[in-house]
Amino acid sequence: MGDTPLASLSLTHVHYNPEDPLSFASAWLALLPQALCVSYATLVWASREMEVILMFAGQLGCEALNFVLKRIIKEERPKEMFGKGYGMPSSHAQFMTYFAVYLTLFLVFRHTPSYAGSYPYSDFLLRSVLTVGLCASAVAVSTSRVYLSYHTPRQVLAGSAAGLLCACGWFAVTGLLRSSGWIDWATDLTLSRLLRIRDLVVSEDLAEAGWQRWEARRLKKRHSETGKSD
Repeated sequence: MGDTPLASLSLTHVHYNPEDPLSFASAWLALLPQALCVSYATLVWASREMEVILMFAGQLGCEALNFVLKRIIKEERPKEMFGKGYGMPSSHAQFMTYFAVYLTLFLVFRHTPSYAGSYPYSDFLLRSVLTVGLCASAVAVSTSRVYLSYHTPRQVLAGSAAGLLCACGWFAVTGLLRSSGWIDWATDLTLSRLLRIRDLVVSEDLAEAGWQRWEARRLKKRHSETGKSD
């Protein structure tokens, strides 16, 4: 390697004050978008759900917009931080705001599982808790970027605003795609069928539906074994 200086993988490299517990916690919060990207990829592969694919596509589009905006605005990060790249708008704030807002819109306006009518209060409580948790996580990550001096408050607010607009805009677009039949058309494509792409999560709770099928199979097996013993 000679005299070539070593480089840092900035994707997961976070500066923080080791003597400050809040700084340490903020450093971990900075890794949440990367963790969510892994979760996205896992869910896309494991569930093959069209809604998850659409949400992930919007997330990637939101990141692409952030990339372009930073190079148009060209505003530097705070002087206290020696991080690379421009700071306006904050990509962390934009990422988390998009994630929180889109998922909240999905839970409130689009997700209508068949069991929800049977348990209206518990369903409302669960959605409320999830919504509060999503918003809290977005605020926590955004605040951590200011606390770690990676961004100014203005850069974080700009990122949050961009994420909000991306989430609302993409949710409206996906709604239009659904109402106009394009999602049904896409799932009927030969490639979609080969990849086992489906569109169930809008009308089903996948965990509940899977559990019900397992429970029915378990009871059937138990009855069968009981019949044989008789």
